[in-house]
Amino acid sequence: MPTALIILAAGAGTRMRSARPKVLHPLAGAPLLAHAIAAGAALAPARTVVIAGHGAEAVAAAAHDAAPGAEVAIQHEQRGTAHAALQAAPALDGFAGDAIVLYGDTPLIRSATLEAMAAARAQHDIVVLGFEAADPGRYGRLVMEGPDLARIVEFKDATEAERAIRLCNSGVICADARTLMRLARRVGDDNAAGEYYLTDIVALARAEGLSAGVVTCDAAETMGVNTRAELAAAESAFQARARAEALAAGVTMTAPETVHLAHDTALAADVEIEPHVVFGPGVTVASGARIRAFSHLEGCTIGAGAVIGPQARLRPGARVGADVRVGNFVEIKNAELAEGAKVNHLSYVGDASVGAAANIGAGTVTCNYDGVSKHRTEIGAGAFIGSDTMLVAPVRVGAEAMTGSGSVITRDVPDGALAVARARQDNKPGFARKLMARLRAAAGKES
Repeated sequence: MPTALIILAAGAGTRMRSARPKVLHPLAGAPLLAHAIAAGAALAPARTVVIAGHGAEAVAAAAHDAAPGAEVAIQHEQRGTAHAALQAAPALDGFAGDAIVLYGDTPLIRSATLEAMAAARAQHDIVVLGFEAADPGRYGRLVMEGPDLARIVEFKDATEAERAIRLCNSGVICADARTLMRLARRVGDDNAAGEYYLTDIVALARAEGLSAGVVTCDAAETMGVNTRAELAAAESAFQARARAEALAAGVTMTAPETVHLAHDTALAADVEIEPHVVFGPGVTVASGARIRAFSHLEGCTIGAGAVIGPQARLRPGARVGADVRVGNFVEIKNAELAEGAKVNHLSYVGDASVGAAANIGAGTVTCNYDGVSKHRTEIGAGAFIGSDTMLVAPVRVGAEAMTGSGSVITRDVPDGALAVARARQDNKPGFARKLMARLRAAAGKES
């Protein structure tokens, strides 16, 4: 049966104290909304409908980035979750299949949990995601009758006996899309908040003789983000989960609590990560690579057996081949380093290609920006770039060519050639002592 996702993302999130829509605050390098969309992607949804309101234009852009085929419906007035879900009705007109209602500010739900909900539809007309809470607080309660869900009671409307229930409502619901919309239209606002609760469809469905059931998950999956503190807690929970998954997949981390991963970090088995490494979005690391301490990587690929750092920075577009060495205080940006190349110390390589087994000396800079445009530097296989070489792009240093230390290279260097571009050294015997005596006398100091 085809599935549609309805993702509620219209709230202003006033408790975030931010001009940015709540669902666009980043978690592990991606907006909260993108995490909800990614969780639902495992169901291969036929349609994805995002309900936007506050900051609708920005929310729509983020939705399309995360799911290019997503449709966006606008909730101009926020009147509760049932009212929000109904905004998807035009987009789902004629759709024959199930719909799952998710929340753009609940980023930690696992794909496996949603798959379990979809499977449970074989036994129930409506499936609700619940969780056991150690401290149920103000969550809505799931009132069960044997194995079936009788109704959902919001905390504000619950009796003392109902508030004692520890099985709580996450708000995530799965049902036939047409049934969902039909029941949502019947929801009223006769409650303490005066809102249209989507959870009321359970009681309406049971009154019609339809069945309702519950799938449970770990409480951490249902964590919502309403404040900066909750965003930080969600980040911590995401990192703990991602590190555990990496360790289980064969990645070595000597101090995993110090490693920060992004939502899409891809680490192969036998990767080694030293303490205090930060991965931004878009990083892939091949087997056997070693990422040394205090390095920062984003938008890059690392080949098998490469060693990065310590204290290296790899920026978007860096493509590091097998067995490459990128060392202390080296920055690589939009550049390819072929197998076995070495850039070990205090260098910047940007908008460049470095051939296999080339060696880049300490303090080398590819001078890629002329104030208006970027230009590329090409360094051939086996080339040796002397320390403190300035390569003024566009320029090419040929295969097995060399540059003298301290050179400013402005013209191409042929294969196998040595290029030296610096002023001739001139030694003046005794002049250093005379100059120092003169300076001390001018300053009134004795020698």
